[in-house]
Amino acid sequence: MNKWLKIISLWVFAVATNLAANDQIYTGWLSKKAVSGYDTVAFFTEGQPVKGNPKFKYSYLDVEWYFASEKHLNLFKQNPQKYMPQYGGFCAWAVAAKKYRAPGDPKYWKIVDNKLYLNYDRSVQNKWLKDIPGFIKSGDKNWPLMK
Repeated sequence: MNKWLKIISLWVFAVATNLAANDQIYTGWLSKKAVSGYDTVAFFTEGQPVKGNPKFKYSYLDVEWYFASEKHLNLFKQNPQKYMPQYGGFCAWAVAAKKYRAPGDPKYWKIVDNKLYLNYDRSVQNKWLKDIPGFIKSGDKNWPLMK
């Protein structure tokens, strides 16, 4: 993607997201799919992002969560907080470093202390990986103020 197009897209996203400040789970503009339709349980059980199946859809916190199997759906229902991405699925680095809501991409993820964190893209994830404990500490402090 062209650098300027990416910057403009991110700016437009930021404006729209800030207008909808009550949106605590990132789903994108026209979607109600959490984690871009990926199975959030699979990060923990499969160790990789796995696309969810609409057959195994569950509504929670006013958004749709998709799962690859009934087993994953049931695990999520039993303990959603265990499997939900931190900071509502917004980019962990952006929340921590900039107090900013940028989209989290399920292709750029990491589990730390049994919690799932998403990042915007590879370059942002590389920044986040340089000081994970520090960014988590900052993100945990910033996120409640951003709700």
